[in-house]
Amino acid sequence: MRNLYTLLYGLLLPAVLLRLYWRGFKAPQYRQRWLERLGFYQRPSRQGVIWIHAVSVGEAEAAFPLIAHLRHCHPQLSVLVTTTTPTGSARVQAALAGQVEHVYLPYDLPFVIERFLKCFRPRLAVMMEKEIWPNLFVACATRNIPLFIVNARLSARSARSYRKIPGLVKPALACVTTVAVQTEEERLRFIEIGAAPQQVQVLGNIKFDVTIDAAVIAEGRALKQQLFAKRWVWIVASTHQGEEETFLALYPVLKVTIPELLLLIVPRHPERFQAVKKLCEQQGLAAIMRSERRQKHEQTDVYIADSMGELKMLYAAADLAFVGGSLVPVGGHNVLEPAVIGVPVLFGPEMFNFQEIAERILAVEGAVQCRDRKAIMDAVLRLYRDIAFRNRLIDNGRLFVENNQGATKRVAGLLAEYL
Repeated sequence: MRNLYTLLYGLLLPAVLLRLYWRGFKAPQYRQRWLERLGFYQRPSRQGVIWIHAVSVGEAEAAFPLIAHLRHCHPQLSVLVTTTTPTGSARVQAALAGQVEHVYLPYDLPFVIERFLKCFRPRLAVMMEKEIWPNLFVACATRNIPLFIVNARLSARSARSYRKIPGLVKPALACVTTVAVQTEEERLRFIEIGAAPQQVQVLGNIKFDVTIDAAVIAEGRALKQQLFAKRWVWIVASTHQGEEETFLALYPVLKVTIPELLLLIVPRHPERFQAVKKLCEQQGLAAIMRSERRQKHEQTDVYIADSMGELKMLYAAADLAFVGGSLVPVGGHNVLEPAVIGVPVLFGPEMFNFQEIAERILAVEGAVQCRDRKAIMDAVLRLYRDIAFRNRLIDNGRLFVENNQGATKRVAGLLAEYL
């Protein structure tokens, strides 16, 4: 079946490259460095690297504590980080510039993978969360490169999809040294799709080991004092198409009770910055882009963060956070960052990518899940009025993160056996 997969992938490659070009109209980064996706590199690269792949921003953020731990314990080894998306690439370069090497993940075609592996000769390969690439995995096994899927998660929906192609998935998983999953449920799902029971270990979720630099929090607090000192800031983070309309409709209603309310929107993808501003204007709301660098915001309704890599800082500038990707069927985003910073957290019903975290943080009253528009409005008003409830939510959220830390050391210990 892998031969058929390779044939179809090869036939579709021109369409894949055309799609990159097309997406470049809205996000020029998609047209940059595209040769890396075919295994061609413009500069000599270090060899014998520890290779870590993180698809996009969320996986990259999860990988940062592990990368820091590995670099501390093995300073003599070089680290290569690959991503798939330009936003993930930008985050890696912003956070780890000069510390690691970075390129895009090459396409899963044998001749492309061969160029990539020959260039970097990784001594260890680590896939973050849920990456299964049949040709890449076989190539690693052929070269005797230990391959791991760590912080692995597999929703019931994804498991159903993988079970439809056992002839492709099971041989790929056979090439994996260990799958380090987050929960027992995910261990069972990986076994269902073809992993051997002895391959799969429950080591917890690395995302709990998030650390926020004190300087980042201080910068956020300073931004609040400089720009929003008299405003009650509601950050809506990592939003996707179809979500902003809900918050823009709620804003004028909430403003009747909260006259100092400011809506801070952080779209997930840069190509949507202007589209979000246009939505605000259509609603008759005064919207300002962060890149405009205005210092006066008494009349601003919506502040749009058209920047990358500043989300943690912006959480620290807020009084309340709603984590997006959860009102539309995207599966949610990381609710742990605002929790550890000390911001009360809201999220919507679509949390299937973070189901375990969502259920557990709700169980300890460390966040509020809002099923619809009315629930969002009620939660915002309660958190504005009820200081004791707000503080309890903050304290419980932070304690929830602290009580579940330690997965990074467990995963690093697993990898150390092969270094």
